[in-house]
Amino acid sequence: MSSVDRILTTHTGSLPRPGNLSTLIRQRENGELDDATVSRLPTVVEEAVATVVRRQVEAGIDIISDGEMSKIDSATYAKERLTGFDVVNAEVPDGGGLTIADLDDYPELAAKSLEGFEISRPVCVDDIQYTGADLLQLDLDNFDTAARGRSVEQRFMTAASPGLIAYYLPNNHYPTLDEYLFALAEAMRTEYEAIVNAGLTLQIDAPDLAGGRHLQYAHLSDDEFLQRVEVHVEAINHAVANIDPTKVRVHLCWGNYQGPHHHDIELEKIIDRILRLSPHGLVFEAANHRHSHEVEVWRQTRIPEEKVLIPGVLDTSSVYIEHPKAVAARITSFTDIVGRDRVIPGSDCGFASWATWVAVDPEIAWAKLHTLSEGARLATERLWP
Repeated sequence: MSSVDRILTTHTGSLPRPGNLSTLIRQRENGELDDATVSRLPTVVEEAVATVVRRQVEAGIDIISDGEMSKIDSATYAKERLTGFDVVNAEVPDGGGLTIADLDDYPELAAKSLEGFEISRPVCVDDIQYTGADLLQLDLDNFDTAARGRSVEQRFMTAASPGLIAYYLPNNHYPTLDEYLFALAEAMRTEYEAIVNAGLTLQIDAPDLAGGRHLQYAHLSDDEFLQRVEVHVEAINHAVANIDPTKVRVHLCWGNYQGPHHHDIELEKIIDRILRLSPHGLVFEAANHRHSHEVEVWRQTRIPEEKVLIPGVLDTSSVYIEHPKAVAARITSFTDIVGRDRVIPGSDCGFASWATWVAVDPEIAWAKLHTLSEGARLATERLWP
């Protein structure tokens, strides 16, 4: 993970699903597909992966993903690959309800911002084990097929962190939350290692490390939340202990929904804990109105030499298409801190983290990726004169 002779580009994983795939994925989730559509869906997913791979290459993205085409979302897809969950009969435990603290302050905005957001939340009622090898292999095969013959610098695939899964799929089985987190870490280790063994870079999606403050742990103080972050970081480090840290990047964020975000915890309060992550790649928000100023936090922090910064230079919750010169300026603000070889610009968050909900129009998302490539070209001209 380095920009050797030019600024490489990437993004945060999820991409708009082509055609009616979002509808089909939602219907699959709700058990509404007829037999003929069920048998046809794998082909639709395979074609969608081919489409988003082609469009990433056309947009000039160097480090590409499969767009998360097969998944209902970036978190609860795990219920299809893990045992121990009850979809129908289990009750959500006390404290397991979903909350978004900033939107709770603005309920009318919440209704508008989360329109179309649908989620199934089975509860953990038994021991967790990983049984998703076949589903993961299908994703890997589709990605391999779609990328064959295309010139890309690198490919990555996303997987949910233990903390992200624990937030959306509550625990009603393990004696403590920590035991649940480490059971998830041990189970997801199988998926993490399989992705890297397939020759891909692993991206662990861990919004729990930042957004968890106003989501899962909104009832805690900042100091109490920092103690929880330490446990979540430890769970990730445990899960990737057998993987070369240069082949793993961790995505942290405060959520890509359109909200005020005035309850987001500040980066300066969590950055010391974040830097304890053993993976070398750090994917984070740096473009939106709430967190763009935090480039100064990175500037004032002693960043370990092995860390590669993957800052968001595109705001995935805004319909503004960033100007290439603005993108270039954001890129060079980070290369000024750690050097040109340790910065790979991307997006603040995913463009379609949920199959049933997107923050911006799909064609706006693709236009933003084009401008990312143009901004990286301008930055390269400055950095490699």
